[in-house]
This record gives sequence, structure tokens and C-alpha cells, in this order.
Amino acid sequence: MATIIEAPNDVYSVDTKHNPKVFLAGGISNCPDWQAELIELLKNEENVTLFNPRRANFPMDDPNAAEEQITWEYQKLSESGIIVFWFSRGSLNPIVLYELGMWGNSRRYKRIIIGCDPAYERIKDVEIQSRLAGNNQMHFTLESVADQVKIYARKTNAVREVFERDGDKDKIC
Repeated sequence: MATIIEAPNDVYSVDTKHNPKVFLAGGISNCPDWQAELIELLKNEENVTLFNPRRANFPMDDPNAAEEQITWEYQKLSESGIIVFWFSRGSLNPIVLYELGMWGNSRRYKRIIIGCDPAYERIKDVEIQSRLAGNNQMHFTLESVADQVKIYARKTNAVREVFERDGDKDKIC
């Protein structure tokens, strides 16, 4: 089973320390709850941790909530080896566009998965910018995104198993 961590929580354990970390970057307001759909598709994946920035209840009356949320997202994006960018209908997703530029197109050591809802208003912009940055694979369904997450996570886990077998636990990324 996947470990699912919702903002602003942290869950650290010996069992999940070496799990591939996957951040679900995409709209969290004024758009469908695509994170719940993707989590449903990935919940049975072994040895993977999913960071979900969408909270069940965001405390709108708390003046510190926005900073807490943004800080949590920044930290989890930093920790994640795999980042899913999903551009959903209903919002232009300006923060996600920023995050794609910052984390997706400038951090070559991260595995990046980019998907767009076919009804996303700026789909062509995302396609062109991603292609120019060398990311030529776009996904247009959450099922396709989930399949790619599984491929990357399983590759990461396979490498970890080789290091563990060879006694090189300290070299695990």
C-alpha cells in the first residue's frame, strides 16, 4: 500500500524512509479533486510515498495557513524524486506553471511527469514550453500519469533493492 501524506502533515518511519517520494503538483482550488482520482489509481502501489497538497479542510480564517501550506509544498517538492504536474480544467493553475518552471524544467535530477486535462485552457502553452525544455512526453489522462508513476517508482525500488542486496544502503538515493 502507498503511504499518503496530506498537507501539512509529516510522516517519517524506518519503513518508508527509502520509498520513492511523489509530489502531486497541480491545482488545489477552483478545479476538480484530481489528486483523489490519482491517489485511487496509486493506492495499492508498494513502497511509494505520495505527497498530497490538497487538504480536506483548509483553515481559511487562519492568517498563518497560507505560509504553512506554501512552506510544506516547497519542502515536499524538494524531498520528492518524482513530481507529477497536472494541469486541470477550472483554473489557469498559475502556481503550478511557476512550479513546473522551477522544479520541472530546471532540476534535471527529478523525474517529471506532465499531464493536462484536455479541457485545460493553456494546454498548448504547457506542451510547447515542456517540449522546448526537453520533456517531450505529455499525458492527457490520469490513468496514463499513474502508469508512468508506477514505472518510475518501480525502477527506483529496483535500484534500492540492488544496493541493499550488495550492502550499500548508504548509497541509496
